[in-house]
Amino acid sequence: MVNISSQSATSFNLEIAETVPVNNATLDDLSSLPAKHPSVTNLFKRCLDILGASVGLLITAILFVPIAIAIQVDNPGPILYSQIRCGHRGKTFRIWKFRSMVTNADAIKHLIENEAQGLIFKNKNDPRITRVGAFLRKTSLDEFPQFLNVLLGDMSLVGTRPPTVDEVMSYEPHHWERLNVKPGITGEWQVHGRSSVTDFEAIVGMDLQYQLKWSVFYDVRLIFETVLAVLYRKGAY
Repeated sequence: MVNISSQSATSFNLEIAETVPVNNATLDDLSSLPAKHPSVTNLFKRCLDILGASVGLLITAILFVPIAIAIQVDNPGPILYSQIRCGHRGKTFRIWKFRSMVTNADAIKHLIENEAQGLIFKNKNDPRITRVGAFLRKTSLDEFPQFLNVLLGDMSLVGTRPPTVDEVMSYEPHHWERLNVKPGITGEWQVHGRSSVTDFEAIVGMDLQYQLKWSVFYDVRLIFETVLAVLYRKGAY
């Protein structure tokens, strides 16, 4: 969990046993964030998450063997990929995905041109993505293991985009509020652009818009719109 102490207004501690410097961080950047969701509606949101995650994990179990075989045949190595991400109020957790890149993708990331603007990394023709991985990404099947993260409570079905530790290391003060809700498998970004949105500030704006619009019914609407976006492969690459 992120802890900002009076002794250090420019750093916070993560569960991964690192002290990460943050640009222009101020005291209580996280602890002072107001609660957006009343407890009753939070209960409804959590019930929706548990129901959706249970269904999602059932589908994941059915698809696991054929996806695992396809990944191994195309590029032998681990079936799943995991990474430390920052969640609600900076709490770190390990996110899970079906592996869509070569096994040394993180080690050679610095060799790939970043086509995005700001604190995110994107490359439309990223050579690290495998043939099977490209299919998994276009269909969003690579994200199905994240239903486990939802069931465990680290993520929600709908929320903000889960940032990497590297991103949070460079946050400006106005970025903190996006950590006020749990990250989601889907959200404003997934529905309104997905990979076609390459400006970090635009993604932050979508995350904050989600918090302003939030209701259980809005979550249901975004889930429905996500299904349509995936079926029509809107903004995916």
